[in-house]
Amino acid sequence: MLLNFSNYSSAQRYHLMTQTIVPRPIAWVLTQSDNNSPNKVYNLAPFSYFTAVSSDPAILMLSLGKKPNGDNKDTLTNVLKNKKMVIHIASDDQAEIVTQTAATLDYGDSELFATDLTTTAFDDFPLPRLEQCHIAYGCELYEIKEIGDLPQTLIFVEIKRLYINDQVLNTEDPDRINIAADKIKPLARLGGGEYASITAPFSLKRPD
Repeated sequence: MLLNFSNYSSAQRYHLMTQTIVPRPIAWVLTQSDNNSPNKVYNLAPFSYFTAVSSDPAILMLSLGKKPNGDNKDTLTNVLKNKKMVIHIASDDQAEIVTQTAATLDYGDSELFATDLTTTAFDDFPLPRLEQCHIAYGCELYEIKEIGDLPQTLIFVEIKRLYINDQVLNTEDPDRINIAADKIKPLARLGGGEYASITAPFSLKRPD
């Protein structure tokens, strides 16, 4: 089968791309909602259009569409106001709760209220992190770009802090930080409502 993408709608392209660009990492993003409440309210949402862009500067990128009604996603609204976010890497046993946090809520309603997730202080960073995640990036807004007619928003953030749970460290080499992927058990996104976990990692030596 050979497909000419110019013959397909945006929704059809999305369907095809998400089924063939697999597996995709999931950014589980916490931002602070500016709802004029005396108590801090945090938005939590997953995004699988997510990748590392560069290491100098240390940049991650999220790609966001719109809400069903055409409004900006709460994550975009919050990062435009507060310039900060915490990106978590979820484990495969958190697939159900990650999916729950993808629900569209009214602005200022927190996905955390309907879950058993808890936050904890992220040392030297103004936002907390999820206590249940092994990996968390404390990020500051670097740049925002809009592309396409819809449009799609690309959020570039710079990593300022990285939390790694000591339980997922591989301590065999004392001179280098090595992280055991099979201990993180990262949740991956496939097409439709499908997710995946990793198999046993293996190593290969790259050619000179």
